[in-house]
Amino acid sequence: MLKTLRRGFLVLLAILPLFAQAEQTAQQVVQQTVDSLLSDLKTNKPNYKANPQAFYDTLNRILGPVVDSEGIARGVMTVKYSRQATPEQVKRFEETFKNSLFQFYGNALLEYDNQDIRVLNTGKQDQDRASVNMEVVGGNGAIYPVQYTMVNQGGQWRLRNVIINGINIGKLFRDQFADSMQKNRNDLEATIAGWGQVVAKAKDAAKGQPEGGAE
Repeated sequence: MLKTLRRGFLVLLAILPLFAQAEQTAQQVVQQTVDSLLSDLKTNKPNYKANPQAFYDTLNRILGPVVDSEGIARGVMTVKYSRQATPEQVKRFEETFKNSLFQFYGNALLEYDNQDIRVLNTGKQDQDRASVNMEVVGGNGAIYPVQYTMVNQGGQWRLRNVIINGINIGKLFRDQFADSMQKNRNDLEATIAGWGQVVAKAKDAAKGQPEGGAE
């Protein structure tokens, strides 16, 4: 599962919206971002491979402002735990969560090698919420479906959740957070402080799994 998650999240980073005007549909935002981010990667990939931190910084600069990181962080913490947290703790977890993901999946995006990425139809969409469907065709011809949930905040579409090859990323991290809270005996500070290690262990596990391994 972690191998598929890591491989699929390559696409997640590739299609997060850069800029969304109120008159654009979510699907148009996705297509625009595919073109923009992959163009940047094509130009700067050698430098990014030599200096991964520069790539993480670029991801943070480009993607950070357009991800609903607060909404995602609160969703991962769930009401059960977020209501125990101070605003400062929520903000700190939000930043830790975002930075660890960029480091986790930055290397996966650097492995991009002209795979076929298809922006499909927009699924259910209303004024405030939309889903966008995509497919990634791997080098072996395998097709990985991806579905993104975006929310319209002040006229800008922002990412809220993603389902990759049937894996609900929001639920996956909610489960990980709840497990960490249990192991830390409901110590929120310890869980926030150790979240980067939780993601790092997932990264190591994903690297250790063979292609086509457990999902």
